[in-house]
Amino acid sequence: MRIHVTSILVDDQEQALRFYTGKLGFVTKNDIPISDTDRWLTVVSPQDPDGVELLLEPDGHPAAKPWKEALVNDGIPYTQFLVDDVRAEFERLRGLGVRFVQEPADMGPATTAVLDDTCGNLIQIVQMHQ
Repeated sequence: MRIHVTSILVDDQEQALRFYTGKLGFVTKNDIPISDTDRWLTVVSPQDPDGVELLLEPDGHPAAKPWKEALVNDGIPYTQFLVDDVRAEFERLRGLGVRFVQEPADMGPATTAVLDDTCGNLIQIVQMHQ
């Protein structure tokens, strides 16, 4: 068994696509209309185009927005993305106007930073130390 698709709930799929591709550097894998307003919209890492897909899933369910707001209010990231160098990625993304709620911090076996994805989520970037 392997993870094929994982999702993140977003309040605006088009805005999410712009952020996840234009700022974070992912590439679109699937963009398939599933209703008048929603799409099966996935992105992947350009370093692993056949790897795990991230579904930019509409947060239309009544429980989604309060849950996302609670996570953000408590400073809890929705998910994590692995990077080679947190500090370099922090500087690159900050230069693109990405807002961070936690600057790079050493956490023992990892260095982390937390950003706002502009779609209602906090995302942690993490660098694992050997």
